Amino acid sequence: MPEYYIGLMSGTSVDAIDAVLVDLEKSQPVLINSHSHPIPDSLKLDIISVCDQGQNATLHDCASLDVILGHLFADAVGVLIEKSGILHNDIRAIASHGQTICHNPNDQPAYTVQVGDANIIAEKTGITTVADFRRRDMAAGGQGAPLVPAFHEVAFRSPDENRVIVNIGGIANLTILNADITIPVRGFDTGPGNTLLDQWVLKTLGLVFDQDGQLASQGVINQNLLNHLLSDDFFQQLPPKSTGRELFNLEWLASHPDTKNINAEDMQASLCELTAQSIIQDIQKYAADTQRILVCGGGSRNPILMSRLTELAHPIPVDTTDYININPDWVEAMAFAWMAQRTLGLHCSNLPSVTGAESKTILGAVYFGNLK
Repeated sequence: MPEYYIGLMSGTSVDAIDAVLVDLEKSQPVLINSHSHPIPDSLKLDIISVCDQGQNATLHDCASLDVILGHLFADAVGVLIEKSGILHNDIRAIASHGQTICHNPNDQPAYTVQVGDANIIAEKTGITTVADFRRRDMAAGGQGAPLVPAFHEVAFRSPDENRVIVNIGGIANLTILNADITIPVRGFDTGPGNTLLDQWVLKTLGLVFDQDGQLASQGVINQNLLNHLLSDDFFQQLPPKSTGRELFNLEWLASHPDTKNINAEDMQASLCELTAQSIIQDIQKYAADTQRILVCGGGSRNPILMSRLTELAHPIPVDTTDYININPDWVEAMAFAWMAQRTLGLHCSNLPSVTGAESKTILGAVYFGNLK
């Protein structure tokens, strides 16, 4: 009998809410249906504004986003359920990652904040909701990110080849999966994925993103700028490590030489190269015996970025997770659905070898749905 979970994910790119219906009856997750729920442009700008303000963001703005996004996440669930033709009672639980508005794992004290009130999701849908996954790992001394490597191990590990899974959202992270199952999974954030690309075209051109890398494809890489960007301390920092818009933002970009008087095409080409090189350099440094790279997340749909990854990684083959019949657009939302199942089953789902936590722990807070 199917065991249905819904996973909700809104990443640092703030492009849409990813909603998936997953059957977790068996050890291998099965994607049943999916839905990309739009975030109104005005709300996107509000989210971005709060993220960019950082410590200057007001309590009112943060609390308001928490409520508004709670309702929007619940709406996304409703559309997905209707689209799937199933009943609310068929769903074991909803997993809501929430919208990250700040992530500062190296501050004193360390903290991370995701908004999208799970009370509202549980109340509006009547379905038990699991949320707030990151803070328990941080309470155990971890970075709180990346969390998806635990799911990557379940979905993508192969006894036949050493694989690296590259998840390119706003921030890029990788998971190192050795064919030898006695070798622990490793993973960490490599740096910017789409975030600088998206932030820059929004600020300068008013575009939500560079569709299909069209601007980047027409540009020339500014090598001086690229070298300065790659010299940032983060790229030399040893794992475990995670990051976000708190570091990789337009202020950070403007602090480097050669950002003035650069045209849109050359800037996009240079930022695309920054993402590609930072990923491949880390694979070469920490997983030199990799036999295949599988890419998921929004960046997997950028042909220029995928082309550069392929060229830089040669002779290692680079594919998307379509290679093993898992749609790359929905992997992260599926991961949190799987984590909700782990939470309700009282199983740990963090990996200390990835986040640096002192121990494994059960992630997430549970908000019960309608009692029957």
